[in-house]
Amino acid sequence: MSSYNRPIIAVALALALLPSTPALPQDMMNQVDLSSPKYTTAEATRADVEAALQGAKGHPADFSDKSLNGLDLSNLDLSGVDFRAARLNKTNFSGSKLDGATLDQVFALQADFSGASLKNAHLFASQMRGANFDGADLSGARITADLSGASMRKTKFKGADLSADMKNQSMGLIRAILKSADLTGADFEEANLARDDLQFAKFTDSNLSRASLSRADASGADFRGAILDHTNFSDTDISSARIDKAQEKAFAGAKNSARALKE
Repeated sequence: MSSYNRPIIAVALALALLPSTPALPQDMMNQVDLSSPKYTTAEATRADVEAALQGAKGHPADFSDKSLNGLDLSNLDLSGVDFRAARLNKTNFSGSKLDGATLDQVFALQADFSGASLKNAHLFASQMRGANFDGADLSGARITADLSGASMRKTKFKGADLSADMKNQSMGLIRAILKSADLTGADFEEANLARDDLQFAKFTDSNLSRASLSRADASGADFRGAILDHTNFSDTDISSARIDKAQEKAFAGAKNSARALKE
């Protein structure tokens, strides 16, 4: 082997031994052009959607992989509908019924779900940053969506499962992301938020009775005025979190409790 080739081979071997970083489903935002027509326009009208709903007799309508960006789909019965991998950016679902609907891997950036019913809906690895869920009902739903910056004031999550999906570790930790979300007055009674990203989320006056936030990252979150009856904070990171002094006992088992901001 020539001395010229030895350094090249050594570099190649070193690169081959570097650990590979799998593509994370919740990092899809880095892999798409959100300014393209696929993510900004609609390939159907509200009338087309209504016709499809009427024609889907005996089985749910299928809008999977469709671009329905910006449509007014408010006050429709979309129960059980399949929106898997659909583009729903800025779509208006306010007042609609989406009970049992599948919204896995959708792009619904800044979509409006205010007052909508999504009981037992499925939101897996979905991109919903900045969406509006004010007054919506997500009771019993399965949620591992990115809801960073979402408005979820007085939203119902009773019995919902927002915990990390531990079965898909090869694809990275898929979990609910509620970073900087406004959850004022939300109802999380008996909900599961284990291992979630709750950094700087606003839980002011929310109901977290019998909810689990075990191993979640709640650093910088605001829990003032929240109902914390038998809430599980085991190994929850609450560094720089804002809490009432009267709530201190409720955070037994939490991490970095000495660094919480007690008011």
